[in-house]
Amino acid sequence: MTHTEKALVVLSGGQDSTTCLYWALQRFGAGNVEAVTFDYGQRHRIELDCAREIAARAGVYQTVLPIDTFAAIGGNALTDDSIEPEEGVRPDHDNTLPNTFVPGRNLVFLTFAAALAYTRGIRHLVTGVAQTDYSGYPDCRENTLKSLEVAIRLGMESRLEIHAPLMYLSKAETVYLARDCGALEALALSHTCYNGEQPPCGHCASCLLRAKGFAEAGLADPLVERFNGQ
Repeated sequence: MTHTEKALVVLSGGQDSTTCLYWALQRFGAGNVEAVTFDYGQRHRIELDCAREIAARAGVYQTVLPIDTFAAIGGNALTDDSIEPEEGVRPDHDNTLPNTFVPGRNLVFLTFAAALAYTRGIRHLVTGVAQTDYSGYPDCRENTLKSLEVAIRLGMESRLEIHAPLMYLSKAETVYLARDCGALEALALSHTCYNGEQPPCGHCASCLLRAKGFAEAGLADPLVERFNGQ
């Protein structure tokens, strides 16, 4: 990849999107990467502050776009305060979706990101979705992203490409990628807890999955180390 094209990273402030930000910096080069963050009324709003700090640390320009429609729709644990996020990690054979699934979220995020990229002359979108994630969210699957990429190309008459570097990686493998891309220190600023707690609650599905990945990788989580050192 020559450093002549630009990329826009969907940056939530979590572990995966932070890793993807540094992946993009390595792939496209400093000065060729921007970030977009969505304020969609999420329960864990602290991630908005984390995304801002991570973008600043990485030296990338960040745009924050408000999308209050998901909060108005409700019906899931990330945008409806009356629903508590499920605890524990679901077994692989469980084909039902957890209550943290926000219907249409990634479809909308990537469409808005594509519109922003279009106005900026950016041809590459980077997202941290992963088909191997425990949750099985249908809008994180490769066939969904490929279909959306085709629709965006047709609807915007663009040559936009959607990159999902974590698509088939295990959580341990994403930790290794973060290390290799130089993202580990920035992960100390990240936030993945569904309950929006700092230090992380340690018992929601997102916290457990993150802890499992670092344990399997044999590396300390910089976020946990940060709070243990206080």
